[in-house]
Amino acid sequence: MNMIADLTVVPIGVGISLSRYVAACEDILKQPGLKTTLHPNGTAIEGEWDTVMDAVRACHEKVHAMGAPRIFTTLKIGTRTDREQTLEDKVDSVVVQQEK
Repeated sequence: MNMIADLTVVPIGVGISLSRYVAACEDILKQPGLKTTLHPNGTAIEGEWDTVMDAVRACHEKVHAMGAPRIFTTLKIGTRTDREQTLEDKVDSVVVQQEK
């Protein structure tokens, strides 16, 4: 099943700057089969369910291995059965409405 997800991984107990942890997760999310868009508060991900969920787990494993004793993650998932939808489709539908 294809999904569009929004992922935010927040390491706890590592200080204020989180950019190195975000960069490590972004490297994981660049794997084949995933399309991503980094945004200020997370990453939008498009891909097959198992591939996305495996990547989320890999992000957790990597961030823990980097020294984060705790991680708080927010994951929003959208799926459709009536048609295929891409990250761009979702944004484009908003743009069309704004132009009306």
